[in-house]
Amino acid sequence: MADGLDRLWTPHRMTYISGEDRPEGGYDKPSGCPFCLAPRRPPEESLVVARGEHVFVVLNLYPYNPGHLLVCPYRHVADYTELDGPETAELASFTQTAMRVIRKVSNAHGFNLGMNQGGVAGAGIAAHLHQHVVPRWGGDANFMPVIGRTKVLPQLLGDTRDLLLRAWPT
Repeated sequence: MADGLDRLWTPHRMTYISGEDRPEGGYDKPSGCPFCLAPRRPPEESLVVARGEHVFVVLNLYPYNPGHLLVCPYRHVADYTELDGPETAELASFTQTAMRVIRKVSNAHGFNLGMNQGGVAGAGIAAHLHQHVVPRWGGDANFMPVIGRTKVLPQLLGDTRDLLLRAWPT
């Protein structure tokens, strides 16, 4: 290329950027919601790491860092205030367990935890509440995402899922 820059191609991200993996009716209804569909997929096709009575944990299909997990209620609700007491308690408990497991398997130095409530707040799938658990390491925000707008992930999602699944307490 004439500009002399090296390029790291990540064509798998184009599906996310273009929105071509979005269902025709959108995510608002459970029938098109990936968080409603994920727990029903066969284990070999699923990125689900753990299942509780009210919530489950699934790997983010488009992770910010390796081990980026989402804690989701089974119930299709959009807002944190819509959770009942048992859902809220289990979501908090599973978030804590996710942090412990990630620390155990990958020695994370810290975490970003959060919920984007509504599309205007950055939620890609605003119709189904989900808590992000993003592991962080010193130096993980290097030049690639800042300058190259590319995130380098050293492990396939299925391999990450298997590692976390084996370490998750039963």
